[in-house]
Amino acid sequence: MRIVIAEDQGMLRSAVSQLLALEEDIEIVGEADNGEQALRLIREKNADIAVLDIEMPLLSGLEAAEKLRDEGSECRVAIVTTFARSGYLQRAVKAGVMGYLLKDTPVSELAEALRKIHAGKRVFSPHLTFSMMEEINPLTKRETEILLHLKKGDTVNEVSKTLYLSPATIRNYISEIIQKLEARNRMDAVSIAENKGWLPE
Repeated sequence: MRIVIAEDQGMLRSAVSQLLALEEDIEIVGEADNGEQALRLIREKNADIAVLDIEMPLLSGLEAAEKLRDEGSECRVAIVTTFARSGYLQRAVKAGVMGYLLKDTPVSELAEALRKIHAGKRVFSPHLTFSMMEEINPLTKRETEILLHLKKGDTVNEVSKTLYLSPATIRNYISEIIQKLEARNRMDAVSIAENKGWLPE
């Protein structure tokens, strides 16, 4: 298996890389500290599997996975992250990711997961199902509708005209949304809802 590892924490990346390289059937063909570098290495080295962290500079692991899917790349993607969030998992599944594992997974288990992925099987951390059950979408249908308008860049007045509600009512909805999602502002709320998979595409 030809593996590219992308992780922005250098010590963690080299430790995982060195331990995986001890496996007879695994060859580490590239290491990247951001998503764009990872994509370049995957293409150049003709990698079989890319092990990607989610939160990286330039491109996140999920964005890199989506680009590979859109290109029709044959490289399989395994996400290894500290985030057991249902929205991330849903987005990963849509991107065709073959593995979603947490960073506290022992390297021996990671190697075994990579073998299964190489054989065409999907591998997801058992902890994820619990986190998905815990994280229920708190937004009402109306709040989701308003967020979708904000995502498009509509102003409060434009949203109020479209939904036949007063601007004051729209503002109340927006402050309720921001509170529910613990967001800094309305665009942060859009970003949080998107990442959690709570906004329809």
